[in-house]
Amino acid sequence: MPQRRLVTGRSREPRQRFAEELRQLRAGKGVSLRQLGERLGWDWSLFGKMEKGETLGGPEVVQALDTYFGTPGMLLALWELARADHTQFREQYRRYMELEAEATSLWHFAVSVLPGLLQTPGYAREVLAVGGSKGAELDQQVEARMGRRELLEGEDAPPFRSLLSEAVLRTPVRDQGAWRAQLEFLAEVSERDNVTIQVLPMSAGPHGLVSAAVMFLRLLDARTVVYAENAFSGELIEDYGTVERLQRAYDAVRDLALSPAESRKFILRTLEEMPCDPSASVL
Repeated sequence: MPQRRLVTGRSREPRQRFAEELRQLRAGKGVSLRQLGERLGWDWSLFGKMEKGETLGGPEVVQALDTYFGTPGMLLALWELARADHTQFREQYRRYMELEAEATSLWHFAVSVLPGLLQTPGYAREVLAVGGSKGAELDQQVEARMGRRELLEGEDAPPFRSLLSEAVLRTPVRDQGAWRAQLEFLAEVSERDNVTIQVLPMSAGPHGLVSAAVMFLRLLDARTVVYAENAFSGELIEDYGTVERLQRAYDAVRDLALSPAESRKFILRTLEEMPCDPSASVL
């Protein structure tokens, strides 16, 4: 898709516009990336990646750039637009991302991998790399996934329930430190008022959602839509009858799952069972 341009010649794509502004502001100052890094106290390579659109950076570095360039609030506003831009996600997920952002409640079943809303950076990086992402694309996808977690934060965050197959918690990533951080995050987030996590033990046996992960979204118009996903593809389902059948299957699985309190104990036991040496690899 060709980039959309304003009459000024600057991109209307939020991520690209943010990168363009950074390049032009630095050029106007007549400083190199290395000099910019030295003056602001950040690794200069970060600014290079930001100017290439490979990463957006964090709000602290953007605020520092606003101060340095004398553009109070402008870069931060562009950064916020870029973070909210759904085109940072792969094409097949964009419609779903739009709906997820406006959902009034969400509930999910994970068959083999944690849902993106509950992933930590290290876990997300390994999962996305297995899916074929690498280099700058991988960095972008990890950052985009971390941005999604903001949906569950704040006073107005929607309620979210996640049913995790025991297989999810029995399949660590190779980086033991990343896996430990992921389990610790799960234990922490399970205590939030708006988040409910339940573990479905393997002893529950076969069930109606055994072959796919599903996310249900309750929308502002009271409709419910479902995103069903396997290892190779995903599908947004809006047909009422299909959604109802999937909802009944989900309810049956939830009845088989451990209670939220027992599920948190399960997560903590899994964490305690990890080897003590964080440098050891998990194969």
